[in-house]
Amino acid sequence: MQTDLDKVLINVSVILGHTIMPVHKLLRMGRGAVVELAAGESDQVEVVANGQVFAMGQVIVAGTRIQVEITELLKRPRIIREALRADNEPEPEPEAEAA
Repeated sequence: MQTDLDKVLINVSVILGHTIMPVHKLLRMGRGAVVELAAGESDQVEVVANGQVFAMGQVIVAGTRIQVEITELLKRPRIIREALRADNEPEPEPEAEAA
């Protein structure tokens, strides 16, 4: 039996590394271009869900498949914790009108 929570879709991506390059170099890139990243093959990667980094992981290559093993779950950023706390606070009681 599927619940409503099972129907929620989350965009998950993995950030392998970062680089900085001038716009003119980016515009000259074509098919087959190689982008060098400031990361090594044994470095941890960031696992992102809906734009928020929530875990760190290690890339595993198994045959022709690339997988990410979660190695560390990160604490929620403060702003998300506060938003969740605000969502769970009870609604204030409406004030009775004076007769």
